[in-house]
Amino acid sequence: MKEQVSELKKIYESYKVQNISLNMERGWPCKEQLELSMPMLDLVTSHTNLCLENDYRGYAGTAGIAPLKKLFAEVLQVSEEQIYIGGTMSTTIMYDLINKAVVFGFDGFMPWKDFKGGVKFLCPSPGYEKHFNICKTFGIEMIQIPMNDFGPDMDFVEELVKEDDSIKGIWCVPLYSNPTGIIYSDETIQRLASMETKAEDFRIIWDNAYCVHHLTVEKCQIRNIIDECMEHGYPDRVFEFTSTSKITFPGGGVGVCASSVDNIKWLTQKSLLQLKSGDKINQLRHSMFFPSVEALNAHMKKHMDIIKPKFDLVDRILHEQLDEWNIATWINPKGGYFINIKLLNGMAHNVWEKCKEVGVSITPAGSTFPYGEDKEDAYLRIAPTYPSLEDLDKAMHVLCVAIKLSYLEKHNLINIMEENHG
Repeated sequence: MKEQVSELKKIYESYKVQNISLNMERGWPCKEQLELSMPMLDLVTSHTNLCLENDYRGYAGTAGIAPLKKLFAEVLQVSEEQIYIGGTMSTTIMYDLINKAVVFGFDGFMPWKDFKGGVKFLCPSPGYEKHFNICKTFGIEMIQIPMNDFGPDMDFVEELVKEDDSIKGIWCVPLYSNPTGIIYSDETIQRLASMETKAEDFRIIWDNAYCVHHLTVEKCQIRNIIDECMEHGYPDRVFEFTSTSKITFPGGGVGVCASSVDNIKWLTQKSLLQLKSGDKINQLRHSMFFPSVEALNAHMKKHMDIIKPKFDLVDRILHEQLDEWNIATWINPKGGYFINIKLLNGMAHNVWEKCKEVGVSITPAGSTFPYGEDKEDAYLRIAPTYPSLEDLDKAMHVLCVAIKLSYLEKHNLINIMEENHG
């Protein structure tokens, strides 16, 4: 044991003097992925016909152009009338939707700002920190919901929403969930769609960000939440979101919302003043680049070919370095952008600090929980897509050394070894 401790400390100290600067913190596409979409920029020129269902050079078209609505209607398996396109990313529409609910209220309902005692949101955790930050921005109280292998703990969810009309919604990343990578089961989706809620304006924010971001040929699918809500008598319950931020360019994508026809009409009408016209020319580029779902799927296969080896590398190094220690669990996801590592309780912040000290950036411990409070201090999120394979290899070895040292420190094994052999 003494030799093992000494070797780990030696390796860690050697990393500290290497001036390392490696980033596994954010789920960013790498340069090779961004290059895939460069030909899209050549599709709209001064000679392109821009006078289609309306003049794409002018106003109008708040909710998006027809050919792109058609594409995403097929992707999300809804009608074109159920699609709203606005802005460059789905988070923008989600933020705006919550803002509208607070200020105006959903169609026919009281504004949330006028609800006596304030309103609450259910937050499956670990989850996506931007969802939690939206709630924080608008002063919405967050209730942490445990996650299991099938989605949020539905017994807990159903119990809460049935009795409390201040609970107005739930955040969900149902396919390749951020950060756990789990896939919501059919039963979970059906229970979300059919459950009895005391708040009549309860809404599911269905962030289906990774609906085409597969990492296997299996291309996992989930039940259509919009159809399920319609079938169970709650047609307006869900707003579904996706975007092309990680398909084409985060700096030049399109954000998409799908919902009931009535919800889309309401959202469009409430957006007329702030978004008289979306970027229809950029939307046209996308519809020309992806003339069909088949073209989109072929493009996403190229993304998979670039990033799948990175996920496999992370999985392999974690197994090689940590299997014998029995101090961490994870899954190699079938899609999405993240790997979630669950450590023994009380280790996450220490591991994050050790990585930061060396120069390896990972998502700050606690970030994937409401208010940044991981009561177990056990969860870390890894984002493998942005670094090169070489950099990722080094970053993962740093992380594994940090995990081992943190474990030894937590159990005071280093001090014991040094005292016994001092």
